[in-house]
Amino acid sequence: MSVSDADKLITSDDQDHPANLIPALCAKFWTLGWVTGTGGGCSIRDDDLVYLAPSGVQKELMKPADIYVLSLSAQDPTQPQQRSYLRSPPSYRPSQCTPLFLAAFTRRGAGCCIHTHSQWAVLVTLLLEQHEEANRNVFEVNNIEQIKGFGRGPGKAGNLGYHDTLRIPVIENTPHEEDLTEYLEEAMEAYPDTYAVLVRRHGVYVWGDNVHKAKTQCESLDYLFQLAVEMKKLGIPWISDIPRIAADRT
Repeated sequence: MSVSDADKLITSDDQDHPANLIPALCAKFWTLGWVTGTGGGCSIRDDDLVYLAPSGVQKELMKPADIYVLSLSAQDPTQPQQRSYLRSPPSYRPSQCTPLFLAAFTRRGAGCCIHTHSQWAVLVTLLLEQHEEANRNVFEVNNIEQIKGFGRGPGKAGNLGYHDTLRIPVIENTPHEEDLTEYLEEAMEAYPDTYAVLVRRHGVYVWGDNVHKAKTQCESLDYLFQLAVEMKKLGIPWISDIPRIAADRT
């Protein structure tokens, strides 16, 4: 593919085109403290095409010209270090988040994956370190309204309810981000209904069927993480047993 043809992949007047949407989303995430200091990122899948934020770019200053594009079907899963791109920006390197984003697309059929370095996500993983071994690798919370922001799981109808328990697995951090991939995939297998994985002392990966759902779930999670930290300060447990005052609707 020629340079001019490659650049056509990231050139559009449509504000919802992935090459325009990723910089806009990352600029918003920067204001929330999710992608400080070039950390974090976002990727969007449009059928077979995957659009990715690069490594080392200040996310609030990112432009469409900074975006990488690859064909999902053209990748050789046995040669992850030899990833091929349809379009590469001249000034940056591919993000080390790339294989984790691709895991969300190939294993969950996601349309968007967001990675944040939210302080609330990091604090929740630190609080979980203080739990017993059996409970330190999953964040659980119930009886909170914002839980309704999450689907019941891939292929399942409807969202979680107020009284349901939201469970987000936690994996340990590694010195190099791409080395997290196998542990993220293991967490996906162990928690088939999850739309997110926390990385201890690092951040969180959140995905959804499309950009809207991924963003909504990421915002809902950050709200719940902040709430969980404040609840811990007040000695309020994340899991509670409260009476139902109305029946569930089917």
